Amino acid sequence: MTDFRSDATGPMSSSSRPADTPPTAARPLWTPTGAHGGGAGQDWSSRSRAEPARGEGAAPPQRDRDAVRRRPATAWSWVRETAIILISALVLSLIVKTFLVQAFFIPSQSMRETLVENDRILVSKLTPGPFDLKRGDVVVFKDPGGWLPPEIERPRGPVAEAFNEGLTFIGLLPQDAGEHLVKRVIGLPGDRVACVGPGEPITVNGVPIDEPYLAPGSQPSEKEFDIVVPPNSLWVMGDNRQQSADSRFNMGKAGGGSVPVANVVGVAFVTVWPVDRFTLLRNPSATFADVPDAG
Repeated sequence: MTDFRSDATGPMSSSSRPADTPPTAARPLWTPTGAHGGGAGQDWSSRSRAEPARGEGAAPPQRDRDAVRRRPATAWSWVRETAIILISALVLSLIVKTFLVQAFFIPSQSMRETLVENDRILVSKLTPGPFDLKRGDVVVFKDPGGWLPPEIERPRGPVAEAFNEGLTFIGLLPQDAGEHLVKRVIGLPGDRVACVGPGEPITVNGVPIDEPYLAPGSQPSEKEFDIVVPPNSLWVMGDNRQQSADSRFNMGKAGGGSVPVANVVGVAFVTVWPVDRFTLLRNPSATFADVPDAG
């Protein structure tokens, strides 16, 4: 039998190998890759003979001891991260409610059938502001003064009241419409809005308008009026005309029935609750398409 020399200089007879030289003493002819080898390519002789066998009574690895020591810190990290997430969510909700979108609920029937009692709506606070108000917009505005009857306070405990006000303040509950109203914009600053009486259409700058959003059975106005909207003000009316104490019925009050633009919170753009009432509130632009700008 012929072996190859370890220095690769040529074959060597097995009988010429020194008897007292253990085979592969300097280097093994093969490297085990089984369970004892630690993986492919690991030199059998490179394992430390001092490594203790893992069995009963063996000390736990260093990383296991470190994990045990880190458990309290991990629990505290979870609490801290949860608190950060909650606080961030509350701050974000407050920012959204203050500058972008606010929720309101509808307390009355003055906007039927567009909006009904207890509907929850979202209002964009970008209008007025970056975007201009338009005729036909459904707006939420603060009472200019005397439009709403005195609100009857519902009995509620101090804790419940504080909790409710806190959630409303940060935007997690819809705003109580106790001091706000919801109506449709009919006239912009400078517009002349008029009606000659029952059965007749509303005219804006002399052009009669067809109002498809009116509640079934409603007429445009049972009350005669003819006004010019003051600067920086709006003329607003409910869609359920005979059940709406709108601009027509507040002409004897400050502003002559018009609403200051500064009182407008924003434009309603969607009904979100109840689920079966989910609706996008689109501006009926065709209704006012032929109306000229105020002269």
